[in-house]
Amino acid sequence: MNLIKKVVLGCVISIPVFVLLWFVVDRYKEEIVSFLGAKRVSLQSVQSEASDEGVISTLSEQVIPKKGYFLNIDWKDIGTKLVQMGAIDMKKYTDRYKNPLERELFSYLTENNKKGLTVTNENASFWLNTLWALGLTQESDVLEKGIMGTTYKDRIQTFASTGGWTLGMKDADELFSSKEIVRLTVEQQDLVWKIADGIYRPCCGNPTSFPDCNHGMAMLGLLEIMASQGFSEDEIFDAALAFQSYWFPQTYIEVAYYLQEKEHLSWSDVDPKRVLSSEFSSSSGYQALQEKMKDLPRLPGSTAQCGA
Repeated sequence: MNLIKKVVLGCVISIPVFVLLWFVVDRYKEEIVSFLGAKRVSLQSVQSEASDEGVISTLSEQVIPKKGYFLNIDWKDIGTKLVQMGAIDMKKYTDRYKNPLERELFSYLTENNKKGLTVTNENASFWLNTLWALGLTQESDVLEKGIMGTTYKDRIQTFASTGGWTLGMKDADELFSSKEIVRLTVEQQDLVWKIADGIYRPCCGNPTSFPDCNHGMAMLGLLEIMASQGFSEDEIFDAALAFQSYWFPQTYIEVAYYLQEKEHLSWSDVDPKRVLSSEFSSSSGYQALQEKMKDLPRLPGSTAQCGA
């Protein structure tokens, strides 16, 4: 018996290593291929995630920089007027904004002569709501003579930008284009309307001249402040893109990625008028962009909502 074992063992030892290796690979080739394939997919997934994070980080700093966007306007008594007129209820704002960084901005509602403002990721909601209150309340040709004040005059309260305003002391139909908070000449009203016609938002298919949601009404308020203080059309478009990027970060990071990959344009070189047009900023334009670019990088937790 011992002799048989020695003979068998001798035969095995005498078989070349490469023959044994071939036998093992051939016997278990399906398992080996499956294992290596899984490892490759796993590695590719990790590399893809790391690549996306790098792209998102780079584009985020270009589109919505952490330091924010500074707008050199004279805020004057806009905030105090909004509170006095019942467009903003300070108790509701206090309940809504508990973050110390947001609470610091209450001075824009309680003090006059504030110079400039900075929109950031952390305070974008505050400025969205505050400019919404302004756009809703300010006497405006866009509101009175546009589609909301004519075609939908008897249904003003049915829109997200009107019926959805819950942070004031008065109802939206009472506030709607009711007070001159900033003074606009006829020419400035015309400029506001012209620019509003060219600024769309990705939450719907309408331009700012039909401000049926909070983003549209807030944008209208921003345009009115800047027009009243003599800013040029180009300066207003620049600021509009900056603010809207903080309100819709995912959208404009994707737009920046598309323009970088397909047109070799850096964000600093894009034309704000084009980016804010229906081509990219309307809901249909944004969806078309997503269809063109299936590998768009995702920004976690950046969904915008049309409500207070």
